[in-house]
Order: sequence, then C-alpha cells, then structure tokens
Amino acid sequence: MLIRSARPDDAPALWSILEPVIRAGETYTLDPDMTEAQALSYWTGPDKETFVAEESGEIVGTYYLRPNQAGGGRHVCNCGYMTRAGATGRGIARRMAEHSLDHARSRGYRGMQFNFVVSTNERAVRLWHSLGFATVGRLPLAFRHPVHGDVDALVMFQAL
Repeated sequence: MLIRSARPDDAPALWSILEPVIRAGETYTLDPDMTEAQALSYWTGPDKETFVAEESGEIVGTYYLRPNQAGGGRHVCNCGYMTRAGATGRGIARRMAEHSLDHARSRGYRGMQFNFVVSTNERAVRLWHSLGFATVGRLPLAFRHPVHGDVDALVMFQAL
C-alpha cells in the first residue's frame, strides 16, 4: 500500500469515500447534508495535510493531520481517517494511523489527540488502543447517533 499526499485530481475519489461516511452520520460530527464542495473543503482545507492510501492505483482510504489547537496547543496534532466502505477490515486504517503517527513525529508534534471518538465506533476505539492511545476523557451522551440515540464520545491521546 502506498500512502501519499492528496492532489487536487483526487477529489472524485475522496468524495466517494467521504460521502457515505458523512451521510451515515455515525462517526463524525459533520452535517450529513453537507455538499461535496463543503466536504472536500473541510477534509482538504489549508489547515490540514491530507493523505490518500492507494492499493493497485485505487484510492482506498484517506486521512488528514492538523494542529489540534492554535498557539500554546499547536504542538499536539489531530487527525481524521476514513476508509472506502468496501475496503474495511484489510488493515488500511491501521496503516494510515501508523503513517500519521510517523508523519506527526517528523513534523515535531509532541502528541496526537482525538477530540471526539464516538464510543459506538468500536473498531476505531480498539485500533487506537492497540496503537497506544489512552482514553483520557469521556463526554457523556455528547453524540446523537442515528441508530443508538445519544452515546458517549471519547477523548483519546498519545504522547509522541
């Protein structure tokens, strides 16, 4: 698998990954009705470094990395990850996560923080824990899940 920086011509492939996740409304606090332009602007905005994961020339996943906060919090980064629906369970998210940790270290970040991991996203929670992230906070009933109702969100952190 190749992980590389996203390019403008990746937009259609990115949208094909972003749209089903955003529309489902189960893992991100994004408006499920956002447009393609809004989603791409969010995912590839100037405050982010955006990457894609390719297998056999096909984009199967994407992630972004950005400072979690400004000023005194800028040394801790934040990421978002999405995998193509038909490509889940093949280690793509793990490979992107490992790449993001290495890339964050190379950029001088001292920690990585996930501000809002939906507790029902059990695959993600297991992955982050297996990679050394600790759950450092729980936001009770902070996410309105379309199937499970109000569920907790987790704050997860790893020192780099």
